[in-house]
Amino acid sequence: MKTLRYAFWVVVAVCLITVGLANRGAVTVRAMPEVLAQLFTISPDVTLPLYVVIFAGFALGLLVGFVWEWLREFGQRAEARAMEAEIARLQRELGKLKVETTVGKDEVLALLDATVKKR
Repeated sequence: MKTLRYAFWVVVAVCLITVGLANRGAVTVRAMPEVLAQLFTISPDVTLPLYVVIFAGFALGLLVGFVWEWLREFGQRAEARAMEAEIARLQRELGKLKVETTVGKDEVLALLDATVKKR
Protein backbone atom coordinates (compact mmCIF):
# COMPACT_ATOMS: atom_id res chain seq x y z
CA MET A 1 0.00 0.00 0.00
CA LYS A 2 2.87 2.33 0.80
CA THR A 3 4.40 1.66 -2.62
CA LEU A 4 1.11 2.52 -4.30
CA ARG A 5 0.98 5.79 -2.37
CA TYR A 6 4.52 6.70 -3.44
CA ALA A 7 3.74 5.80 -7.04
CA PHE A 8 0.69 8.05 -6.97
CA TRP A 9 2.70 11.02 -5.67
CA VAL A 10 5.41 10.40 -8.28
CA VAL A 11 2.77 10.53 -11.02
CA VAL A 12 1.34 13.74 -9.54
CA ALA A 13 4.83 15.29 -9.35
CA VAL A 14 5.57 14.35 -12.97
CA CYS A 15 2.27 15.90 -14.09
CA LEU A 16 2.94 19.11 -12.17
CA ILE A 17 6.48 19.38 -13.54
CA THR A 18 5.17 18.79 -17.06
CA VAL A 19 2.53 21.51 -16.67
CA GLY A 20 5.15 23.86 -15.25
CA LEU A 21 7.59 23.27 -18.10
CA ALA A 22 4.87 23.67 -20.72
CA ASN A 23 3.67 26.98 -19.24
CA ARG A 24 6.89 28.86 -18.47
CA GLY A 25 5.88 31.99 -20.36
CA ALA A 26 5.46 35.20 -18.38
CA VAL A 27 1.99 36.68 -18.01
CA THR A 28 0.87 39.91 -16.38
CA VAL A 29 -1.76 39.49 -13.70
CA ARG A 30 -3.76 42.64 -13.03
CA ALA A 31 -6.02 43.24 -10.05
CA MET A 32 -8.22 45.67 -11.99
CA PRO A 33 -8.76 46.73 -15.61
CA GLU A 34 -6.43 49.35 -17.06
CA VAL A 35 -9.20 51.97 -17.21
CA LEU A 36 -9.80 51.74 -13.46
CA ALA A 37 -6.06 51.63 -12.76
CA GLN A 38 -5.58 54.89 -14.67
CA LEU A 39 -8.60 56.43 -12.93
CA PHE A 40 -7.27 55.63 -9.46
CA THR A 41 -3.63 56.19 -10.53
CA ILE A 42 -2.56 52.81 -9.18
CA SER A 43 -1.63 49.77 -11.18
CA PRO A 44 -1.55 46.62 -9.04
CA ASP A 45 -0.13 44.19 -11.59
CA VAL A 46 2.46 41.45 -11.32
CA THR A 47 4.35 39.54 -14.00
CA LEU A 48 4.61 35.84 -13.18
CA PRO A 49 5.20 32.59 -15.06
CA LEU A 50 1.91 31.08 -16.19
CA TYR A 51 2.37 27.88 -14.18
CA VAL A 52 2.55 29.92 -10.96
CA VAL A 53 -0.79 31.53 -11.84
CA ILE A 54 -2.32 28.13 -12.64
CA PHE A 55 -1.09 26.50 -9.44
CA ALA A 56 -2.05 29.51 -7.31
CA GLY A 57 -5.56 29.46 -8.78
CA PHE A 58 -5.84 25.75 -8.11
CA ALA A 59 -4.61 26.16 -4.52
CA LEU A 60 -6.97 29.09 -3.90
CA GLY A 61 -9.89 27.07 -5.26
CA LEU A 62 -9.06 24.17 -2.95
CA LEU A 63 -8.76 26.51 0.02
CA VAL A 64 -12.11 28.16 -0.69
CA GLY A 65 -13.72 24.73 -1.11
CA PHE A 66 -12.30 23.43 2.16
CA VAL A 67 -13.43 26.52 4.09
CA TRP A 68 -16.88 26.39 2.48
CA GLU A 69 -17.28 22.71 3.42
CA TRP A 70 -16.05 23.34 6.97
CA LEU A 71 -18.62 26.12 7.41
CA ARG A 72 -21.37 23.99 5.85
CA GLU A 73 -20.74 21.15 8.30
CA PHE A 74 -20.86 23.41 11.37
CA GLY A 75 -24.37 22.29 12.33
CA GLN A 76 -23.47 18.62 12.08
CA ARG A 77 -20.41 19.08 14.28
CA ALA A 78 -22.46 21.01 16.88
CA GLU A 79 -25.10 18.26 16.90
CA ALA A 80 -22.41 15.59 17.33
CA ARG A 81 -20.92 17.48 20.29
CA ALA A 82 -24.36 17.76 21.89
CA MET A 83 -24.98 14.03 21.40
CA GLU A 84 -21.58 13.18 22.92
CA ALA A 85 -22.40 15.30 25.96
CA GLU A 86 -25.80 13.57 26.28
CA ILE A 87 -24.18 10.13 26.02
CA ALA A 88 -21.63 11.04 28.69
CA ARG A 89 -24.41 12.32 30.98
CA LEU A 90 -26.47 9.15 30.49
CA GLN A 91 -23.44 6.94 31.15
CA ARG A 92 -22.76 8.79 34.42
CA GLU A 93 -26.42 8.38 35.40
CA LEU A 94 -26.34 4.68 34.55
CA GLY A 95 -23.22 4.23 36.66
CA LYS A 96 -24.94 5.91 39.62
CA LEU A 97 -28.02 3.72 39.23
CA LYS A 98 -25.90 0.57 39.10
CA VAL A 99 -24.18 1.58 42.32
CA GLU A 100 -27.49 2.40 44.03
CA THR A 101 -29.14 -0.90 43.09
CA THR A 102 -26.19 -3.08 44.06
CA VAL A 103 -25.23 -1.46 47.36
CA GLY A 104 -24.66 -4.23 49.89
CA LYS A 105 -25.43 -7.02 47.41
CA ASP A 106 -23.31 -9.49 45.63
CA GLU A 107 -22.97 -8.71 41.91
CA VAL A 108 -24.37 -12.07 40.86
CA LEU A 109 -27.39 -11.71 43.15
CA ALA A 110 -27.97 -8.17 41.88
CA LEU A 111 -27.99 -9.45 38.29
CA LEU A 112 -30.43 -12.22 39.23
CA ASP A 113 -32.72 -9.70 40.94
CA ALA A 114 -32.60 -7.46 37.87
CA THR A 115 -33.65 -10.34 35.57
CA VAL A 116 -36.45 -11.35 37.93
CA LYS A 117 -37.77 -7.76 38.01
CA LYS A 118 -37.83 -7.60 34.20
CA ARG A 119 -40.16 -10.62 33.97
